[in-house]
Amino acid sequence: MTVVHDHLDNYLAADLHGELSGPERDELNAHLLECAHCRRIHRETRAMNKILEETLTQQKPDPAFEQRMVAGFHKRIPLRRGGFGNLIVDLIRSRAVQITAVAAVLLGLAQIGRMITRESVTPAGVLSRAVPAERRDQSVFAQAEDKIKMASSGETIANPVQPAAPPPIQPELQAGFGEQAADSRTRLAKAAPNTISETQGLKASAENFGRAEEAQAQQPETPAPELANRKLIRNATVELEIVSFDDAVQKITALTNEDRGYVATTNSQKQANGKLRGQVIVKVLPENLDRLLQKLRGLGELKNQTLGTEDVTKAYFDTDARLKNAHVMEQRLIDMLNTKTGKVSDLLQVEKELGRVREEIEKMQGDLKYWDSQVQFATVTISLAEKDMEEPAAFLLKERAQLALYAPDVEKIYNQIKALASPKVQITNAQLNRDYSGRVSAAISMLIAPEESDAVIGRVKGFGRVENFQMQTQRIAQGGSGISENAKTKRDKVELNITVSRDEQEQALQQTSLRIRTSSVDEKAKELRALAEKQGGRVRSSTFNRDPDGRELANVWLRVPMKNYASLMQSLNSLGRVENVSVQRQNRTDAQIDEANAPADVSIEVYSQGNIIAHESGLLATLRRTLAQSAGAIMWSLRMIGVAIAFLAPWVIAIVAIVWIAKRVIRARR
Repeated sequence: MTVVHDHLDNYLAADLHGELSGPERDELNAHLLECAHCRRIHRETRAMNKILEETLTQQKPDPAFEQRMVAGFHKRIPLRRGGFGNLIVDLIRSRAVQITAVAAVLLGLAQIGRMITRESVTPAGVLSRAVPAERRDQSVFAQAEDKIKMASSGETIANPVQPAAPPPIQPELQAGFGEQAADSRTRLAKAAPNTISETQGLKASAENFGRAEEAQAQQPETPAPELANRKLIRNATVELEIVSFDDAVQKITALTNEDRGYVATTNSQKQANGKLRGQVIVKVLPENLDRLLQKLRGLGELKNQTLGTEDVTKAYFDTDARLKNAHVMEQRLIDMLNTKTGKVSDLLQVEKELGRVREEIEKMQGDLKYWDSQVQFATVTISLAEKDMEEPAAFLLKERAQLALYAPDVEKIYNQIKALASPKVQITNAQLNRDYSGRVSAAISMLIAPEESDAVIGRVKGFGRVENFQMQTQRIAQGGSGISENAKTKRDKVELNITVSRDEQEQALQQTSLRIRTSSVDEKAKELRALAEKQGGRVRSSTFNRDPDGRELANVWLRVPMKNYASLMQSLNSLGRVENVSVQRQNRTDAQIDEANAPADVSIEVYSQGNIIAHESGLLATLRRTLAQSAGAIMWSLRMIGVAIAFLAPWVIAIVAIVWIAKRVIRARR
């Protein structure tokens, strides 16, 4: 498909005239399906061919046109005659023979010149400094071929270009080359009778051949045409860390002017910490780019450098070729409009096509100008950043506190905290919650000015018992990161989040369970309540039970502060014998807890052994219990039998009915 893309014009022209073979036509169609660009060119070519055909078919040539053309050809080309001489003349008129003859003449002239000067090809002298023979022969052959083409087609050269005046050469060389030029003139006259003036130009070129070689040898070597015509765009990016941004920009400007360049753009940004960061874009000649990059390294510490070259040769010359074709197409369309023949719709179509072609011409001209500007100057993008760029300008100290309170009256504490609102204390959130079980809790959030934070937090702690208090401090760098000795520290507003709950909802820090054996349970339970109130605690719940055997049992749940827990445990020994003591403690290391006032739950079971012999004992009591238990067992058995009958009766009835029906059916058949 690449061959079709590169020779698309030839394929399209052959397709219009029906000269493509079957495989070539299939290959062209397959490529048009894949390439949108070629498909668009194909549609434009077919549309243009249709317009030209419709326009040219309406214009009939002059009746005498054919006679004039035939007469002109008769004058130009005489009638052929048979014989060996005419064969020689036809061979001489052949373009290939003419080119071969000119090449042979020039090679002969060069060899004769070497023989006359008695110099070989390698010694130092005039011929050793000559341009390579291969390049010289190609250029001379091309000139001769072009002139012979023009002569064979009937064109004449009005003002042939005369060779530039060469520098003076030795007389003997000039004489030798004069004789060779005469021989060359005679042969060219036989090969092309109608090119006498062109042959004279070739004569002058042959006479000055040696002098041209000497002049070219004195000039410095030029790069090969392939390298000279290449379009290369060179770009570079440099990142530098410098001390002063302004000084670096001035030095870059001076270095750029020394290398025949200029500063295109400059931009800078001032950071919060006062440091400058920016970018400088300079344009410099491509041959001075490497030298400029070496100089830039002395401005500061090099962080990164990138050097790239973009070859736009193919795109450049492809665009240039399309531009020439577009100009030809534009001229053809203008000529069609100037004739003003054909339908109005066709003329409108031509004008539309002319506008599109001109738009493409302008676009291609813009692309070529852009590439020329990019090739002419190399672009260097320099990123500059002063040292310690990430150094923070200041630090912001943010404090966040969490406070949990327990109080018997949550609503009262909630209102007292809300009353603290002032210009320096801003309440951002306040909620009072009550669930279905009647438990009440409150959540309050506030922002406090730094100078008032300690006093306000102290007042809030005095409203209830502090269960937990946490303070988090965060230091935030502004305008950078890292550590700075000169940066100032500013305190932000303190965020305080408060939760208030009833003290009954508080989870105990320590849980203790024990048993006390005593002879009088009721009296000892009353004394236990008095001991709890004396130690600053309270009885949360209590139960009392007495069975028929005379055993008494009382369960009492107490809550006391941890600071009075030890005194309470010692006073329990006066109530009776303490047994089965079990202690569980829950330590919370992630929070600040007031252990002295933290609650401790104590579960106490007070019991007595009761009577050794039960009241309902003896033969009659035992017989009564045995008969009662037997009657209960019989009744239970009867109930189970009834359940079984109720379950099996439907199935038995169904089975009996099926058997009876089956017997009747069998009997009826017999």
